Amino acid sequence: MSKSKQVAAKPANNVSGQFSSIFAVVMIPVLLITAILIFQNVLGAGSNFEGGDNKNHPIPGNFLGMMYKGGFLVPLLMMSFMLVVAVAFERLFTLTVAKGKGSINNLVKRVQGYLKSDQIDAAITECNKQKGSVANIIRSGLEKYREVSGATDLDKDQKLAAIQKEVEEATSLELPSLERNLVILSTMSSIATLLGLLGTVFGMIRAFSAIATSGAPDAVALSSGISEALINTALGISTSAFSIILYNYFTTRIDKMTYAIDEAGFSIAQDFAAKYR
Repeated sequence: MSKSKQVAAKPANNVSGQFSSIFAVVMIPVLLITAILIFQNVLGAGSNFEGGDNKNHPIPGNFLGMMYKGGFLVPLLMMSFMLVVAVAFERLFTLTVAKGKGSINNLVKRVQGYLKSDQIDAAITECNKQKGSVANIIRSGLEKYREVSGATDLDKDQKLAAIQKEVEEATSLELPSLERNLVILSTMSSIATLLGLLGTVFGMIRAFSAIATSGAPDAVALSSGISEALINTALGISTSAFSIILYNYFTTRIDKMTYAIDEAGFSIAQDFAAKYR
């Protein structure tokens, strides 16, 4: 029975799971190539620089040219930022599918109401209407509830343990898809900052090298070094901050879903324990 339910629960998050798997394999190299092309052809376009040559100063006020002067780490930082944005859209898609139709809190309340009136089939129907990962987990517990209610070869404690185990197994099947790719956000929050600091170090090395030249300092080399330091710092910090905000947002949404699952599972177990004393 448990095996058949696991198979039945799988299609609800099958689309989001396949999307997440493809995303993890394809997105990083695609975004890196895209960032390099943008760096070379958009930021490094001659129209952004004095004399039409990207070896010269950027045109005053031209932000694209200033970013190009950030150096070879800029494409990596751009890729990091685009990756964070891509993960955000992917997680929004996955969590929306997992949430199903309507409010999760309302679903839990309706299920609790049906349990109080001993309408197990109606509660299962509500889960089928809601769809999504949370509804799948609750439905698994309800189906096990209905199954063990008529079993004569198990005592009350065994039946209650079977219900709780079913909810735990269903949760272990569904939750990984909700948390997938969040590690990218947590990693980018650190890596982006380190890349930005590394670019800052390279930029300052270039700036001090210009100051150390004999005679008058090379103003172009000095300004290029400072630009490289500041651009990389700005890109790294902004990407890191964005990653942290998104990570906290998505983990909060997942925690709310987990709380709803725990609440529903507790209600199912408590209702069974109250009716079969």
